[in-house]
Amino acid sequence: MKFVWALTGAGDLMPEIVSVMEELAGQGGLEITAVLSRAAEQVVKWYRLKDRLEGLAAKVLVEKDANNPFVVGPLQTGHYDFLLVAPVTANTAAKIAHGIADSLVSNAVAQINKTAIPAYLLPVDQHPGTTTTVLPDGSPLSLRIREVDIANVEAIRRMEGLVVLSRPGDIREVVARHRNRA
Repeated sequence: MKFVWALTGAGDLMPEIVSVMEELAGQGGLEITAVLSRAAEQVVKWYRLKDRLEGLAAKVLVEKDANNPFVVGPLQTGHYDFLLVAPVTANTAAKIAHGIADSLVSNAVAQINKTAIPAYLLPVDQHPGTTTTVLPDGSPLSLRIREVDIANVEAIRRMEGLVVLSRPGDIREVVARHRNRA
């Protein structure tokens, strides 16, 4: 099974998502192409996750512009089984919710959404209130989730062909479902 795992620049959930992906990659039978937004490349380095990411992905590609590296064509033509975007920043969620495709990740979601290839997204800002995340040095950071960010995630939930995941563990279920189809 092959899929594209797109990462945006959210530090929140990044270590947990990488741990889930390591677990799944360790089970074998997966070929993961990791696609990093420019901001994700910075966050992965900041959290010291670069070596772990490179160890679990067959390829690691970094955004140069909205269509480079070229992943949309292979996604649309079935070279990959699905697209996973995790984590999704509030910025990328807003772009997707409003049809803006000016970055590699938002363009990939927009274009894959025109096909029957499934796309799964794990936005970090989904629920009202505050959340506590962990900074690279281990210290906590409390963040208030904005109403506009929640509204954008709700708009994505209503989009046909896009599935919003609630937590990093949901990625296991996505992979298991696609393994069972193979």
